[in-house]
Amino acid sequence: IKEVSNLYIIIALLALGVLIIVHELGHFIMAKVNGVYVEEFSLGMGPKIFGFKGKETEYTIKAFPIGGYVKMLGEDEVVEGDKKAFCNKSPLQRISIIIAGPLMNFLFAIIVFSVITMNKGYVTNIVNGLIPNSPAESIGIDVGDKIIGINEKKISTWQDLTTEIYVSNGESLNIIVDRNGEEKNFNVKPYFNEEEQRYLVGVEPRTVADPTFIESVKQSCKEIKSLVIQTYVALKSLITGHGSLQDLGGPVSIVKISGAAAKAGIWNFLNFVAYLSLQLAVLNLLPFPALDGGWTVILLIELISRRKVNDKIVGTLNYIGFSILILLMILVTIKDILFPIKI
Repeated sequence: IKEVSNLYIIIALLALGVLIIVHELGHFIMAKVNGVYVEEFSLGMGPKIFGFKGKETEYTIKAFPIGGYVKMLGEDEVVEGDKKAFCNKSPLQRISIIIAGPLMNFLFAIIVFSVITMNKGYVTNIVNGLIPNSPAESIGIDVGDKIIGINEKKISTWQDLTTEIYVSNGESLNIIVDRNGEEKNFNVKPYFNEEEQRYLVGVEPRTVADPTFIESVKQSCKEIKSLVIQTYVALKSLITGHGSLQDLGGPVSIVKISGAAAKAGIWNFLNFVAYLSLQLAVLNLLPFPALDGGWTVILLIELISRRKVNDKIVGTLNYIGFSILILLMILVTIKDILFPIKI
């Protein structure tokens, strides 16, 4: 697209704000449950634009919509003798507070995906039709077959199937199907479809048009599981140098794609928001300093060793981790501006 109107950009920023609130609300709720004094609940970073004081906590909106935080007593310094200080809670209590943010993002994604599925239906990994003269038809795959594996990888959603075919780059695939309770193996070589510009094997999925609430939740959990696996595979590819930095997007790309999704309709927009919430959860759980996953690793060490990790070491690691994250965000933002993701 050439341009996304200001209205859709505003909608995109509001959606990002909602995801940040959802994440920080998880930390906030579990802090309160565990009796921790919360000094500030902030949406955004930088100078304060607006704020008000509650019974204990100050709620603020800040100038730069690039994140948010919950500031707890005793989070960054040792507070002796105060039972309401984060630092004086048990490792398990602190872990519950830390992981509550990502878990809230997972829950939010499940709820949104479930609402979309209930209203739009979903496609399954059961073959409903075969493209004439396609590889799938020629090797004997039949209507009603349930595709359960490709190259020893488990297939539980249609997205799993299309992803494995996509990454095959035309190489031969071993497809395992469940046919009336019996497993059958087929070797098939995908063909390149010029019209769709992607590899196909020639199967069409069965659609569930009007799923129940339980079916929608189950399907959403399956899709989330697949997306989480794909995310970690993509991260591994980037770290090992097999992925493309061109596909990496930062705040500018997120706002642009969010705006385009909003312009494409409410269901596309909600789908992208749920996807972003899931990515926020997955990335935050990475065992990296300054992220929730890094905090959790430190607290697990304390739990297992029954000895507190030196506060200076924790502070140094978090400072380094935070600095690296800020630098990465700046670099990705520059990349977004100079070499934007195509949509």
